[in-house]
Amino acid sequence: MTFQKGTLVLVDYTAKVKDTNEVFETTREADAKANSIHDTNKRYQPRLISVGESWVLKGLDDALLDTNVGDKLTVEVPPEKGFGSRDPAKVRMIPLRKLGDDAEKVSVGDTIEIDERTGIIRFIGSGRVQVDYNHRFAGKTILYDVNIVKSLNTDEEKIMGLLKRNIPVEDSKLKFEVKGSVLDVTVPEEILMAEGLSTIKRIIANDIFKFVNKLEKINYIETYNKKTEKPEAKPAEAKPAEAKPAEKPAQPKAA
Repeated sequence: MTFQKGTLVLVDYTAKVKDTNEVFETTREADAKANSIHDTNKRYQPRLISVGESWVLKGLDDALLDTNVGDKLTVEVPPEKGFGSRDPAKVRMIPLRKLGDDAEKVSVGDTIEIDERTGIIRFIGSGRVQVDYNHRFAGKTILYDVNIVKSLNTDEEKIMGLLKRNIPVEDSKLKFEVKGSVLDVTVPEEILMAEGLSTIKRIIANDIFKFVNKLEKINYIETYNKKTEKPEAKPAEAKPAEAKPAEKPAQPKAA
């Protein structure tokens, strides 16, 4: 039986550009290292996807609807179901001076932020720079090597999966307890001071209410421990210099 829309599944995949074989995204650490895109700050693990709900590119999303746990497949995603077709109108020529202090630092191929838009530099010359505001993979066909690892079916599996999706800590530090229609989530100490924590909690709550129907209330438990700092060592007190015996005045020599 294939997946229904809204089923939460864990998927391992590696994505590459069809015509160049450039690997640009993967959930597998071995593939990241083999293709020189490994990020030491990233946790490599199967990705949580709600099937058919645009959590991934449409071409991949559509293909997942016809799969089941244990399936391994290659999904070909055309531009219209991927990063879109290239639009020549999104390629602009602007004065190099508009880049300000960065004008002397940029080179062809760099990604820059200008006019609140992200673009790629395609040409520099004669005091001008050509910026391409199309997505880097616009017009490209993408290949996904996919392995359907698991379907999250119980409430506990769904809650843990959604917490892992939004809180970047070790699994052992994600703690929660379900009491009837109430969920208590312990916020890990590592993210208590994280920027945008209130937004993260709201996103988690919205997702959990959506996928775990019996829940009516979510409590976030935040514990702040007093930090006991070691007293700073006092500098050693200077000892008073020992008094030296007064020198005897020189005696006149006998004539």
